[in-house]
Amino acid sequence: MKKLEVRLHRGPETFQSVGVLVEEKRGIFFEYDPLFLQSGLWLSPFKLPLRAGVFQHKDFGFGPMFGLFDDSLPDGWGLLLMDRYLKGKGILPSSVSVLERLAYLGCRTMGALAYFPPTENNVSNQTVLDLHHLSNEARQIWQGNTTELLPELFRLGGSPGGARPKILVGIKEDSILSGEDDLPEGYRHWLIKFHGKTDDQESGAVERVYALMAESAGIAIPHTRLFETKEGERFFGIERFDRQANTKFHVHSFGNLIHSNFRVPSCDYGQFLEVVQILTKNYHDVVQGFRRMIFNIATYNRDDHVKNFVFRLVEGEWRLAPAFDLTFAEGPGGEHSMSVEGEGKMPRKQHVLSLAKRLSIPQIETEQMIEEVCDATQGWKKAAALIGISKKRIKQIAQKIDQSIKALRSD
Repeated sequence: MKKLEVRLHRGPETFQSVGVLVEEKRGIFFEYDPLFLQSGLWLSPFKLPLRAGVFQHKDFGFGPMFGLFDDSLPDGWGLLLMDRYLKGKGILPSSVSVLERLAYLGCRTMGALAYFPPTENNVSNQTVLDLHHLSNEARQIWQGNTTELLPELFRLGGSPGGARPKILVGIKEDSILSGEDDLPEGYRHWLIKFHGKTDDQESGAVERVYALMAESAGIAIPHTRLFETKEGERFFGIERFDRQANTKFHVHSFGNLIHSNFRVPSCDYGQFLEVVQILTKNYHDVVQGFRRMIFNIATYNRDDHVKNFVFRLVEGEWRLAPAFDLTFAEGPGGEHSMSVEGEGKMPRKQHVLSLAKRLSIPQIETEQMIEEVCDATQGWKKAAALIGISKKRIKQIAQKIDQSIKALRSD
């Protein structure tokens, strides 16, 4: 039997026990700590309600673990690093249970959950980083050109979700430190993305332009910037919304909140926005989520899957977290990962208005949002040219954006 204590870490030396995870032959079980039940904090309202008793994970169609704790585990890139790390220690990755993977992460997780006892000492060393060197190491791993794993790369990139290589850093002006743990005063927590297997060298610049367009469209998004190396590489960076100084926020992805597997597109934006209504009870958050949907349609961002929308617990209240992973993406089969009123290939104005009506968003407000987002999106060509994206890439994306805007504006 494997057993882990789950803790909620809100800051340095500030934590409380949430409960106990147990894995045995019959499956995976969780029970809240009696003291935590008195806190009133609903960390996963739909699948792990705040009540006494033992919960057994039975939703195997979703995955091997409760969604609450699955959010602590990395996806493609982080899992690849973890598997390389395990192999380096002579451990067969397939023999490692999901609880053991959580123990390997310990305190080095996204969000505020931590797992005890950790497999290894989680204390990090705050070193100055060389982005070119780390990106080259990541590329070698992707291409299968090395069986070695730089320990620093595992620490920095072993916990974030998503398929693309990325690292956690601390930023203070032009100083970049390792940032998987607490940071010195004045530094802020950021995430930097390297180029993935199928990415071109302009992917970072494209995502930066999308972030600027999103801001112009009235979408809440963290600070972003391009990090340039002396070798001429440009990597996209975004400030983390699960950290503020060294205070940690509990976060929960939409997909894991409702136990929807992000690898199997099956959700509609209507489901997402209904959850926003129920969870946040905040009209502003509903409108923010709705505006983000319109932006994804207009900008041909079809990788809008259920883990790319996150909720954040702030002072005991759920809020929709700022937007992230906004970029040009073809999506599964050329369709949106989340449909709009059942339409995934080319959502039109009629689909958007229909959903707005169901959510009690006035038509005049909806039409205004469509125009504001489309106006901001039409700035793609100018912004992309200013940031130095190639004419070929600008034209390719502009054609898709023009098609999407036309569909959004046509009755």
